[in-house]
Amino acid sequence: MNDAAEPADDALMLAYAAGDVRAFELLYARHRGPLYRFLLRQLRDGATADELFQDVWQRVIGARASWQPEARFATWLYRIAHNRLNDHWRALKHRPPAPEDADARTERVEDPQTPERQLSDFESRRELQRALDALPDEQREVLLLRLEQELTLEEIGQITGVGRETVKSRLRYAMDKLRAGLGR
Repeated sequence: MNDAAEPADDALMLAYAAGDVRAFELLYARHRGPLYRFLLRQLRDGATADELFQDVWQRVIGARASWQPEARFATWLYRIAHNRLNDHWRALKHRPPAPEDADARTERVEDPQTPERQLSDFESRRELQRALDALPDEQREVLLLRLEQELTLEEIGQITGVGRETVKSRLRYAMDKLRAGLGR
């Protein structure tokens, strides 16, 4: 097992500023889930959360050359997100009024949340749950740790007490069985 600690965020950001793209990939992988959930919980709108999420990362990329470790990277990242949220809320207050025919336009837009679609979504989720339940325990565990918790293969190996290659193998078999189970 590898006992070497993961590089700190500050070290990764400095490496990225020096041109190491892999350092950015590690930072992004480490913070993407928590940042997106933070934005989604604040906005309660997936499309707007997607937009602001992309904007925050664009600002990180744009500021890489001048970044200094005066605060923790996560603090700096969430400060960007906080400021971007404030900009968003301010912009909403200054929006022009809706056009007079807004109601007519809205009526012409198809509602994606029809009862039929909701039932179809429910059935899809139920089918996925059945496929997950059919997996062997070891495969289901690594799949859920990877997809839901966004842990690395190494972290999953530490949790489950197996090597990285075993985690990869279990993950691959789990995905193959899920595809086969959902393809029926």
